[in-house]
Amino acid sequence: MKNLKIIDPSSFKWGKKRILIAEDEMLNYLYLEEALRETEIMIIWCKNGLEAIDKIVKKKQKFDVVLMDIKMPKMNGYEATKQIKTFNSAIPVIIQTAFAMPDEREKGFNVGGDEYLEKPIRQNTLLTILEKYIK
Repeated sequence: MKNLKIIDPSSFKWGKKRILIAEDEMLNYLYLEEALRETEIMIIWCKNGLEAIDKIVKKKQKFDVVLMDIKMPKMNGYEATKQIKTFNSAIPVIIQTAFAMPDEREKGFNVGGDEYLEKPIRQNTLLTILEKYIK
């Protein structure tokens, strides 16, 4: 087994940053919320793609990054990502999904996703990826 460096979440000072988490499963959301708690980032939760579009496109709320689940009711993450990127191509969208099929990954990038995370998401991986986009 590789020696993995454990990242201290409190070393990230994201208190003035905002993340939108689009995730329909409460337990998955609660895990992400806990994984990010010590970073002090402001978290806004949407339970489907339509809610994410409402906040970003219609209400023009500003977010530093979006964490987008794929399989959600009302509007899936692919369609939501496509609409968000059409509205604002600069906002980083990190796709997260339990579907680890190669074509799913490619589809995520084709609609504008900047990163692709497979569930279950490790805290270290989440923080490392977010750090690339949160400035």
